[in-house]
Amino acid sequence: MGSKSVKKYLYDVQQSIDSIYEYLGEKRDFFEYEHNKLLRRAVERELEIIGEAVKHLLELDSTIKINNARRIVDLRNFVIHGYDKVDNVIIWGILSKDLPKLKQQVDELMSEHTLL
Repeated sequence: MGSKSVKKYLYDVQQSIDSIYEYLGEKRDFFEYEHNKLLRRAVERELEIIGEAVKHLLELDSTIKINNARRIVDLRNFVIHGYDKVDNVIIWGILSKDLPKLKQQVDELMSEHTLL
């Protein structure tokens, strides 16, 4: 596995997560998210990037320690191909529950790859 490639995709995931947090701001208000199309589209695009990067990570190392990696890729595919069926409540749940866990895992993996 190419450590530089793995690190690049982990970095991409980190950057997208940070961007989502920046877009949502400290308040993280679902009502604002639901009623702001620009915000929703920006978040959805970052989720697409995360899914694409995780897909590449799985191709490089199928044993990489990212929980629900396959579901992350599936979410990317759903957001892209099922854009007309995206449920704001489901996306908000992912942002609230799953994104912090993913951030922690990616941060840990980045520090491991820095040591290599």
